[in-house]
Amino acid sequence: MTVFIFLGSLLGAMALGIPIAYALLVCGVALMWHLDLFDAQILAQNVINGADSFPLLAVPFFMLAGEIMNVGGLSRRIVKLAMTLVGHVRGGLGYVAILAAVMMAALSGSAVADTAALAALLLPMMAAAGHDKARAGGLIASAGIIAPIIPPSIGFVIFGVAANVSIGKLFLAGIVPGLLMGLAIAITWWWCARRENVSPPPKASSAERLQALRDSTWALVLPVIVLVGLKFGVFTPTEAAVVAAVYALFVSTVVYREMGWKETREVFIAAARTTAVIMFLVAAAMVSAWLITVADIPSQMIGLLQPFMDSPTLLLVAIMLLVMAVGTAMDMTPTILIMTPVLMPVVKAAGIDPVYFGVLFIMNNAIGLITPPVGTVLNVVAGVGKMKMDAVTRGVLPFMVAQFTVMFLLVAFPSIVTVPARWLAS
Repeated sequence: MTVFIFLGSLLGAMALGIPIAYALLVCGVALMWHLDLFDAQILAQNVINGADSFPLLAVPFFMLAGEIMNVGGLSRRIVKLAMTLVGHVRGGLGYVAILAAVMMAALSGSAVADTAALAALLLPMMAAAGHDKARAGGLIASAGIIAPIIPPSIGFVIFGVAANVSIGKLFLAGIVPGLLMGLAIAITWWWCARRENVSPPPKASSAERLQALRDSTWALVLPVIVLVGLKFGVFTPTEAAVVAAVYALFVSTVVYREMGWKETREVFIAAARTTAVIMFLVAAAMVSAWLITVADIPSQMIGLLQPFMDSPTLLLVAIMLLVMAVGTAMDMTPTILIMTPVLMPVVKAAGIDPVYFGVLFIMNNAIGLITPPVGTVLNVVAGVGKMKMDAVTRGVLPFMVAQFTVMFLLVAFPSIVTVPARWLAS
């Protein structure tokens, strides 16, 4: 009955069109009434405590770094570097999008920010070159969702706080899966592009490549600073976010000089607005998370999944299918906040490494950003490219299948994630 109240109140509120943060509060109040625990002070206290977390300070600073990167010229220089490296091969503009997405993922950790930048820069070029616009939009959308996997990742920060898992270990464990996602869509693009009769841009000269590398060096140093600092314990993930934001601001205003006072003000306002939405979601979700623990819903979930508990692989397959279904109707952040308190006790009871599970869970949620009908990243591409949602959905399907294939490959072979993660952390 408790599970029914939890799901019924949450889904019912969402069906009425109530924003997810408020739907989570409605769900919390419904559970409190059901458990005869309603107290406005407890409700307010949990909301305040939900946002009162030092690790969560990483979210606004990574969001700020991503906004600065797009406005301050870092994204454009990375795309130009990728163009000089792989733009001349058959289907080269697609490989430029993939390579640029991987490099940009190591700067911001925001799928929406990276996708918006890539779509604005590359989608008109790909359409003008003769590529199918829907297919190009689908490629850019699927490349953009690599951002939550390759560190630094806002998704890993939120999951790490909600699950009480080391954010630094999650960052290091996400490198190989993120690169595999890029490789999967590169192979898929090769298969798609070979059937298109599109002439690639001329090959860049060595001087042009060297100049592009020189121009983008300041941008490429940022992920090195973050990863080296995390590996050797120079700073925590939260401090790394501050370093990333300050460094990006310095490069954009002092080195590249593409941001004045007006642009800086707009960037800070945009980052603050996005952060406010995320932090309110986190605060509201903590009410439900506390009540989930009080109502002992995880024990009920363990009972429901008992047939799979003896086989971690089958259990992970079942959980991944469940998350896939949820991802079609819900955005990444609320999915993490709602499902993490329910699933983590199940995962721990089955003896599954929480860091390994976290990587799979965030990967699944990232792919959920391009699964219709919600598909936040699909909406970004459709909006920037002035395309119909149906066209972008059609274009993204083969790449989405490729990324789901990588995810289930990692479910079947955990060592692909765990071995490199242990090596990087040692």
